[in-house]
Amino acid sequence: MDHALPNPTRPAQPGDPQRRFWLMATGAVGGAGVVATAVPFVASLAPSERAKAAGGPVEVDLSDIPPGGMKTVEWRGKPVWVVRRTPEMLAALQGHDGELVDPQSQEPQQPAYATNTARAIKPEVFVAIGICTHLGCSPTDVPKGSANPSLPADWPGGFFCPCHGSTFDGAGRVFKNKPAPTNLEIPPHHYASETKILIGLDAAA
Repeated sequence: MDHALPNPTRPAQPGDPQRRFWLMATGAVGGAGVVATAVPFVASLAPSERAKAAGGPVEVDLSDIPPGGMKTVEWRGKPVWVVRRTPEMLAALQGHDGELVDPQSQEPQQPAYATNTARAIKPEVFVAIGICTHLGCSPTDVPKGSANPSLPADWPGGFFCPCHGSTFDGAGRVFKNKPAPTNLEIPPHHYASETKILIGLDAAA
């Protein structure tokens, strides 16, 4: 049997074995090109290591947050506040339920373990996503007694959104007659130790 390659200089005729050879060769090269193109495309659909890491839990050290102080960390691209509340800040959560939209946190803006007046696992440590539930602006921390003409004279301390004037108390509960419809969101979190918390993961997970 003759195993010589077909002569590329001789015109192939219909039904000619030489014609079939070149059609098959061209198809194989084309198919390889499709595979070579498809592999990078499929790879681009896979999440990057950075993207996967962004969704993982974030460890926060509480030991360097002074009483009344706040630390902001990033979790899933969102700012998360960690506030060490003083006894005075906790006392300021009382006495204004009638001014709040959802004082008992009935809306599912927090895990079950944070469905309480302090909206926290431990009352002295408040963890919340620092994004207003109106249009996604970031409120600012405004302590009790701060000189702010946009706030009432009896302001108990909490958070003020400068974009459209929504106000939240020190547990992130929204006041009535404000653009924000619900309380600030509390992310899943738990204590890894007495001085460290993991944001983004429930204790039972």
